[in-house]
Amino acid sequence: MAVAVRGGRGGGLGSGGVNAGLRSFFSYRIFLSAMFTILFVATLSAILTTHPSASSQLPSSFHSGDAYMHRTFLAIKSDPLKTRLDLIYKQATDHMTLVNAYAAYARKLKLDISKQLKMFDDLAKNFSDLTTKPGYSFPGHDAVDEEVLRQFEKEVKEKVKVARSMIVESKESYDNQIKIQKLKDTIFAVNEQLGKAKKNGGIASSISAKSIPKSLHCLAMRLVEERIAHPENYTEQEPSPAIEDPSLYHYALFSDNVIAVSVVVRSVVMNAEEPWKHVFHVVTDRMNLAAMKVWFRMRPVEGGAHVEIKAVEDFPFLNSSYVPVLKQLESSYMQNYYYKNQGENGSIGDASNVKFRNPKYMSMLNHLRFYLPELYPKLHKVLFLDDDVVVQKDLTGLWKIDLDGRVNGAVETCFGSFHRYSHYLNFSHPLIRENFNSKACAWAFGMNIFDLDAWRREKCTDTYHHWQNLNENHSLWKLGTLPPGLITFYSKTKSLDKSWHVLGLGYNPGISLDEIRNAAVIHYNGNMKPWLDIAMNQYKHLWTKYIDGDMEFVQMCNFGL
Repeated sequence: MAVAVRGGRGGGLGSGGVNAGLRSFFSYRIFLSAMFTILFVATLSAILTTHPSASSQLPSSFHSGDAYMHRTFLAIKSDPLKTRLDLIYKQATDHMTLVNAYAAYARKLKLDISKQLKMFDDLAKNFSDLTTKPGYSFPGHDAVDEEVLRQFEKEVKEKVKVARSMIVESKESYDNQIKIQKLKDTIFAVNEQLGKAKKNGGIASSISAKSIPKSLHCLAMRLVEERIAHPENYTEQEPSPAIEDPSLYHYALFSDNVIAVSVVVRSVVMNAEEPWKHVFHVVTDRMNLAAMKVWFRMRPVEGGAHVEIKAVEDFPFLNSSYVPVLKQLESSYMQNYYYKNQGENGSIGDASNVKFRNPKYMSMLNHLRFYLPELYPKLHKVLFLDDDVVVQKDLTGLWKIDLDGRVNGAVETCFGSFHRYSHYLNFSHPLIRENFNSKACAWAFGMNIFDLDAWRREKCTDTYHHWQNLNENHSLWKLGTLPPGLITFYSKTKSLDKSWHVLGLGYNPGISLDEIRNAAVIHYNGNMKPWLDIAMNQYKHLWTKYIDGDMEFVQMCNFGL
């Protein structure tokens, strides 16, 4: 029995070791399973606790640090119609706020009565009414009807579209930077258009100034026809001794315009106290010589005044071997410059180019003024008049002015920095810069009293020849007779009172009527000559009143009197 008991204990010891190992192994697996189960339950409980049991708890979660986690879980279970409704409400509210802001700014700018402000107020009210419209009430957003939502969205989009359109249009009115930029753009565009208009106007004006009006052409043809039809009435006569009498008042007038010359002569005589003491020396070109002679034979000057009419060709010394202008016109350079197609020489759209290339500036009639002592060797003083002037007072006082030994008596035209020598001469050229003062005051051609004795003493014609030869390539001055005149009579000109000679009636519409009324001579310098259609109406009558309206050819040729 004792043996049996011991045998049992020995056998129990072997099998018990195996069982203990198995129990340990299974206990470990159970432990792991329990741990995974606990983790799973914990995770599941976390998910279940974050499920939105009440929608009212959602907004507070967005203020916590777990906002992203909450939005993620909300998106899993959210209603797309509610999200869409929220977006529509937000869009409507944002645009209503923006419209109200613009309306408030409009009131600040005192635009209370403007149409724009009223439109902003109406639109803001429409937004407000739309969001509170009974048909579009979505209490708590619990139940959203898709059809109602679609209609609500459509109306909101229409209002938003209108609001955006109004805001875009209104930005220019409320945004100062946009307004400034728009103003700059407008100014730039207007300046560009103004520049083009001025250029086109300059070209048109230059073309009009160079053209011969039909009435003027008609008059010349009628006069020549009269000369051919009745040659016996226009035989040459012996010149009057008064033509060379230095004790009389002598005028020099160089022109190819018959009606203009007649107006100058008539205005002088009608305002002269002793018209029989006035002598007019008219020089024209060969083409207009016959017409000029017929006019003054048919319409003799009133008051016993004397008129001498000659052509440039009647003075043999005026030839290319003596006169620089005639010599220069024979050169191929000058012929190309003045007469060749301008499209080959420069831009046809350049108004200054058209002006510079006008051949009249090199015509002998224009440069005869530099040869007065040789044209009239027996005279002591001569009053030079342009053909675009009108005389309104007796001019004999000019012969009584003491010129202090100077050659030329003229009215100065400078004021401030305008019409100085620098305006007419090229002071970048060393010859001009070394010999003349750029700030010297310019004066006007058109009414000049010349002391021919002083002219001969100072050898002014030689001075003119010298500088005209130097300017063959136009490097000293561009055009005209005034620049060489300023050079020729530099420091040899006596300034006259401005009332003797008022200029600008051919380009300046703002001349004082009192200034014109008090002037002895008014000058239509510029392109708007009084015999052209482009003449300024406020000044034209001052010229037309001296036209001989009783002359039959004037009436036939329709001078618009």
